[in-house]
Amino acid sequence: MSRRNTGVNAQVVNAHACPVREVLDRVSGKWSVQILVAAAHGPIRFTELERSIEGISRRMLTLTLRNLERDGLLTRTVHPTVPPKVEYELTPVARELHETLQGLTDWAERNRVYIAEARAAYDVEHDPELADA
Repeated sequence: MSRRNTGVNAQVVNAHACPVREVLDRVSGKWSVQILVAAAHGPIRFTELERSIEGISRRMLTLTLRNLERDGLLTRTVHPTVPPKVEYELTPVARELHETLQGLTDWAERNRVYIAEARAAYDVEHDPELADA
């Protein structure tokens, strides 16, 4: 007979997991990762971000920057020039996150061939029609 963990219920799990899940959802989002990587080399302007992140709309860039700033991952500096010059820069917490993202990127690069081969083997075994495509 299996032993049940009666000390843990859904409310306890959700109370601990929800805040973590919320943070992970924010920092692992497609646009957030690209913005954090682009800003890792120092202050960057909105237009530089817009040009360097393929496929992002101006509105999505604005919303993502605002959320990252709200989360304390970016600082926004407005220089009193005409027109105003606005720069975004990683905070120390975001620099730590960038190191973690770099480690994940390095892992993905080291293992991408292995994963592609594993997918192909799985497809042959589980759905031979996929392997022929």
